Amino acid sequence: MLSKKQAKTFFLGGTVLFFLIFLAMSVHSLTVGIPKNTNADKLTDAAKHGKLIWEKNNCMGCHTLMGEGAYYAPELTRVYSRKGESYIRTVLNTKGGWGPRGRQMVDYSHFTEEEVNDVIAFFEWMDNVYLNGFPAAPSIDD
Repeated sequence: MLSKKQAKTFFLGGTVLFFLIFLAMSVHSLTVGIPKNTNADKLTDAAKHGKLIWEKNNCMGCHTLMGEGAYYAPELTRVYSRKGESYIRTVLNTKGGWGPRGRQMVDYSHFTEEEVNDVIAFFEWMDNVYLNGFPAAPSIDD
């Protein structure tokens, strides 16, 4: 059984130790982890503009990226490697909106060629972000 003084010392020592570990991990994440894993050096102006288009059109109202967003429409974190550039271009340019499997996507056929290219650049950049295995490979072709 610990005395009151020993318990207080144990608590304070543990708190300081784990606070220092937290600080070290935070510094590592900010200086090494995030820049390396996000490929920030490969983030082009086109990809940045594609992200702005994504946000302006509230794509997360239906889709998810990195598990964040709505779950009505497919997860798009790795759509560039799963479906390819021509598929994304076709979806965005479809008059009346893409409508597979009974779900109707908003019509984005009014996007300029530059806007479509920028959204594709954003998905290409997103495809190269290291997410430690997320999302898992689907067991069937979606």
